Formats: sequence, C-alpha cells, structure tokens
Amino acid sequence: MNTEDQINQLKSIINENNFKYYVLDEPTISDSEYDTLLRSLEALENNNKELITPDSPTQRVGAKPSSRFGTIEHSVPMLSLANAMNSNALELFDERVKKILSKKKISYVAEPKLDGLGVEVVYEKGFLKNASTRGDGFIGEDITQNIKTIKSIPLKLRDSEILLPDLLEVRGEVFINKQQFQQLNELQLKNNKPLFANPRNAAAGSLRQLDPSVTAKRPLSIFFYECGTIEGNKFKSHLSFLETLKSWGLPTNPLAQKVNGAEQIIKYHDQLENNRNKLFYEIDGTVFKVNQYDLRDQLGARSRSPRWAIAGKFQAQQATTVIKSIDIQVGRTGAQTPVAKLEPVFIAGVTVSNATLHNQDEIDRKDIRVGDTVLIERAGDVIPKVIKPIKEKRPKTSKPYSFPEECPICNTKLHRIEGEAIWRCYNVSCEKQIKGRIQHFSSRNAMDIDGLGVKIVDQIVDEGLVETISDLFFLEKKDLKGLSKFGEKSSENLLDSIHKSKTTSFSKFVFALGIRNVGEHIAKLFEKYFEGDLNSFINSSKEEIELIDGIGSVVSNHVEQFWSKTSNIEMVKKCISAGVTFSTVEKIDNKLIKDKIFVFTGSLEKLTRTSAKEIVSLHGARFSSSVSKKTDYLIAGPKAGSKLEKARRLGIKILTEDDFLKMIN
Repeated sequence: MNTEDQINQLKSIINENNFKYYVLDEPTISDSEYDTLLRSLEALENNNKELITPDSPTQRVGAKPSSRFGTIEHSVPMLSLANAMNSNALELFDERVKKILSKKKISYVAEPKLDGLGVEVVYEKGFLKNASTRGDGFIGEDITQNIKTIKSIPLKLRDSEILLPDLLEVRGEVFINKQQFQQLNELQLKNNKPLFANPRNAAAGSLRQLDPSVTAKRPLSIFFYECGTIEGNKFKSHLSFLETLKSWGLPTNPLAQKVNGAEQIIKYHDQLENNRNKLFYEIDGTVFKVNQYDLRDQLGARSRSPRWAIAGKFQAQQATTVIKSIDIQVGRTGAQTPVAKLEPVFIAGVTVSNATLHNQDEIDRKDIRVGDTVLIERAGDVIPKVIKPIKEKRPKTSKPYSFPEECPICNTKLHRIEGEAIWRCYNVSCEKQIKGRIQHFSSRNAMDIDGLGVKIVDQIVDEGLVETISDLFFLEKKDLKGLSKFGEKSSENLLDSIHKSKTTSFSKFVFALGIRNVGEHIAKLFEKYFEGDLNSFINSSKEEIELIDGIGSVVSNHVEQFWSKTSNIEMVKKCISAGVTFSTVEKIDNKLIKDKIFVFTGSLEKLTRTSAKEIVSLHGARFSSSVSKKTDYLIAGPKAGSKLEKARRLGIKILTEDDFLKMIN
C-alpha cells in the first residue's frame, strides 16, 4: 500500500470512529487507540505535506489567531420561535395550525430546547464551507475556523444511500455538557482565571475566541435540528431530514420524536420537564415543529417567527433571598432601570446577586422594598427577576421605594413619556449615556473601531477627551499621552483604527448612531430607501419613514425624535466633516420588477441563494423564502419541489433562472 492509500485509509478509519462515537454513541475503540491512529496520520502527513487535504482530521486547528470576526448573511433568516408559557398555549398553537390548514390532526416533531448557542454550518458538495452564529437572525459572525475544532462536526459529510446535496445549510445548537462544564471551571480556578457563569456562557465564549487553538481545548458539543437552504436534494418531512443528517455524520438529538396533536405535545413537554435534571446537558424547554414541509410552506411565517413551530418554556426555577439595596442603572438611551442588589443565592446552576425590577410601576404593583425577603426566579439565560416579596418576613421599619427624581449620574431631572413605563434622562451629555453610546458606536457591527474597549472608553470620557461620538474623530496622539496603559504604539494603533473606520457604509453608520429600535436590518432598509443619502434621511418626515416596507410607527417615532434634536444633527455633521464617507449604494431603476416579490426554489446553476437575494434587493424588489398569494414570481431550478406545485396552484408566474437573468438585464 502506497503512502497516499495509507493516509486515505487512516482518514476513513478516524472519520468512521468519529461517526460511531459522536453520532451513534457507540464507540468501538478506546481513546488511546484513537489517539494512536491520529498520531500515525499526522506523522505521514508531516512527511508528505502535498497529500494534506482540508477535510483531514488533522486540519481542525490550522488557522492563525484572528484580530476580529467577519460576518456572514444567512440566505434564509434564522427566525426566533414564539413561546408557549403553559399547556393552554401549546393547545392553542395546535388549534391555530389545524384551523389554518383545515385539518383535524397534525403531526409534529418534538425536540428538547437546548440552552446553548445557535449556529449555521454550510456544506458545499459535502465539504464544510463556512459557519456563523445566529447573530440578529439575518447576519451572524463568521466562526468557521472555530467550528472546525468541534470533533463531532464532520469536515466532510459521510456518503450514504441518500444523495449528498450540492448545498446544505444546517442549523444547530453548540453546548457544553454539565460534567465537562464543572471540569472546565475547575481548570479555570486552578489557573487563576475567572469562572464561567453557566454552561451556555462557557459555550458562547469558547466559540467566540479569536484564537481557534483556545476553542479546540474547550469541550464543545453540538446537536443539529433544522435546515436553511438545500440545493440538489429535497425532503418531504422534518423527521426524514433529521434521520438523513445522522446518516451524513451530523449529530442530532436522540430525544427528537414524532408526536400527534395537542395531547401528545403536552405529554412530551411534561415528561421532559420532569426529567430535565437527569439529562447530561442544560435545556430550558421543548420545541414542536410541523413535520411535513409542504404544510410548513402553507403556514408561512410572521416577521420574526414561523407559524409552524413553537417553543414550550419550562417553569422557571426559584429561590428566596434578601434585597440589600435598589440601584439605578443608566442605559445609553438614558433609560433608568432599577436593579435589586441581593444577598447572593444559588439558583438554576448560577450564583445570583442582581435581579431586574423593570420599572417603578412594577415595583409599586408588587410593593417591593429594600430589606424584603423576596422570591426570585431565573428561566434559562434570562436575567433573574423578583416575583414577589414575602411580607411576613418584612422588617417593621421598611418604607415603600420611591424612584429618584434625578439621574444618579448627572443629577438631571428625569422624565417619563405618557404611555411609557420607563423614566429617562434626556441630558445627551450624561456621562453614562456617552460611554454607552461610544461603546455601541465603535462595536464590531457598527463602526468597528478595533481596540476601543470599555476601559478605554471610561478613560477618554472621564478625562474629558470625548463628550460626544464625533469627538472620537478629532483625537490626537497627545491627547492619549499619559492615559493608563497607553504607550506610543497603542496610541498609534487606536488612532489608526479610528481613521480606518471613517470609510464605512450608510447602514453601519446609521446603526452606530444608536437610534432606538433601529437595528442592523432596519438600517439596511433605510440605506436602500434613501439610496445612501444621509441628508434625505435627516430631512425625512415620520409619514415618509412609515411608507418604507417593514417599518412601523414605533421606529418612525424614534427616528423623528432623534432628528428633532439639533445636537444630534450637529454631531452627525461633525462626523462627516471629520472625513466619514459611505460606500456607494448602487442604484438600478428596473420598473419591471420594482416592489415585486420573488421566491427561488430548486437548484440554481448560475447564482447562489445569497447572490440572488442581493440582486433582487438591488433592483428594488423583495425576496421571500415561502410562496403565498402575494408572490409575483417563482424562479424554479432543477429538482424544484412543493413550492413549484403551490405556485402552479396559485397561478403565480414561473420563470427559469435564465428567464430571471434576462429580466434583470
């Protein structure tokens, strides 16, 4: 047997043992035998570097540490799920589905809801191409090199009886099991490093390490549970999809099963809640999805969640403790949030010392006071909250809590808009707000000013070097001289990063401004509508904003309020005068397809799903992942399935990929 054959044989044996260990949970060799095989492969590859391939088990940690993460857009949004807080809500979900579909009984796939980090992994022709976090559902961080370090994720899909698709976008949840989490924290303690709060934070922190070699040392696992885009193959049901993932070498949760109707949904949910502490990983609920994909297409989705799925939440875990004090936290928008400082108490795997009190109305309604013994609860990764005071244990000297009349940071009188529960400080020079706005402005998905961390922001604001966002662009090296841990090189690096950030896009700049309720997705809608013209955006009316598809009155009100302050307009103009420029937004006036809704199905041969979406958006049209009466065009490639059948039933115009390309040209 020649060297290449030896290498291929070793790769095959190692990959097959990974499949048996991580997917089937049926290991056939010991850890030491596995390590011997891997070392043999490494030795052969080191002596024959030309035979090393990207899918080799030795190539899981090959990338150098990165200075930052890039981003990847999801071709199909990773939507959140609507929550069912009790059995009644689960029954109502089943009733709604049956009513929409006009069916008496529906089959669902039931799965545990893992408390981890959602990711999407993309395979092309069976080989791992990239991976990203869920992010905001539309755009996630590129974590490709870190995902490769997880041994249960194949670098190349296994061949099976079912044909590998040309493109497979598969979603999963990365987690750390309970026992390994304890071992990880013991190691942190031994090395005098801070402990992780819970398994979810440990998993998220591990996956977002800039150095993949650090991630490789963390005991990360994954279960895959959903698909994005699939090209070159199609499935009729979710259960068959999950079974196929397993045959391709992708681990799925063994507790996933088919259930019929509300009665079985509730039975599954209750059994899992009763047994949650017996599982080797953390879960915070159950998930129920319509099994048949053609029925999912008929049900469609809301703006942020599919109608064909729901998350059943478990009852929160509770404990009692004492409120030592009530502090006010000031956010970057001036929002004043009361927080209870507690005697530390262990609950749901975490030591809790703070709990949100939400607002004055909530405090008054529950009659919460300093010194009270209170019942608190924590559900999943949600911030702990106070349920109620135990009045029998209340000190006789206690007094009702009164919200402060002034901001605790700048002593400015607080205001509350009629109809809102939140008190706010409207002093734009409030130190805490300035720090929060600068941190947001410089964050990765905004202006991406590398090196401007929390401690540095604290210093430059405390020293009076920066009073508003625009002051960042006028910092000089002499200003930074004398600041803690700032030498010649670190000063140059920060100023260089600030200078580089001046070249950005309209949407990133608008997102960076921190207008309430204007996230990355909304900022992109503004970029498209105003074609990158900042003056048009500044001078827009509330009514005009509401004409933009996907934007309602809440966003338009906040935009109007933001531009009504001359200080905000002056701040933006100073940024522009400092040299902030936007990349050109390409303008295409194609009246034939403007405002039309396009759906793509089957295998595309000349375009990817992402490029098709970009082209549609560029021409002023809209992209949708499901067929409905509102759909104007269906672009159907080879192996088109249920979407094509539905489009024919609804009389929607059907085009080939070539027809579409001719139309846009």
